[in-house]
Amino acid sequence: MLKKTLTALALSSALLAGQAMAADYVIDKQGQHAFVNFKISHLGYSWLWGTFKDFDGTFSFDAAQPEASKVSVTLKTASLDSNHAERDKHLRSEDFLNVAKHPTATFESTSVKSTGEGTADITGNLTLNGVTKPVVIAAKFIGEGDDPWGGYRAGFEGSTTLKLKDFDIKMDLGPASQTVDLIISVEGVRQ
Repeated sequence: MLKKTLTALALSSALLAGQAMAADYVIDKQGQHAFVNFKISHLGYSWLWGTFKDFDGTFSFDAAQPEASKVSVTLKTASLDSNHAERDKHLRSEDFLNVAKHPTATFESTSVKSTGEGTADITGNLTLNGVTKPVVIAAKFIGEGDDPWGGYRAGFEGSTTLKLKDFDIKMDLGPASQTVDLIISVEGVRQ
């Protein structure tokens, strides 16, 4: 009986040792090393750029096994800033993000698929304006390593394009402005 127990423990240890363990990170928004930006065409003539200034998030990552990674982000929609107070007021209204009724947007990953050296598609559920839809973020690993303060960091960038109507945004800005691009850059501190 003892021999069977020791064999089972040895086998379990060997299996666990062979599994890569993803490290957990907190997105470093305090140090201003994380951004959720957006751009949308203005009449097809130029780009309107903006950002969300208040969000929190975590991710887990192991370079040896990127498919085991996970991402979770919560964003305060009222933190939208397009560098124009009146426009921001309109973008926060019922015509667009309806921040009074939907003060947060969330993203929870459901899978990560490696697409090449240092790149992956992160599929997950985005809840925006009270609507939840699956989206795919094309992500790129930027780098990882020790920081000057005794911590360890990892950084990524990603992008996705959203159809406004998919998220019940009814305001029609014309044919050139039916989609918005999200551009994300995050640096996480390992916990």
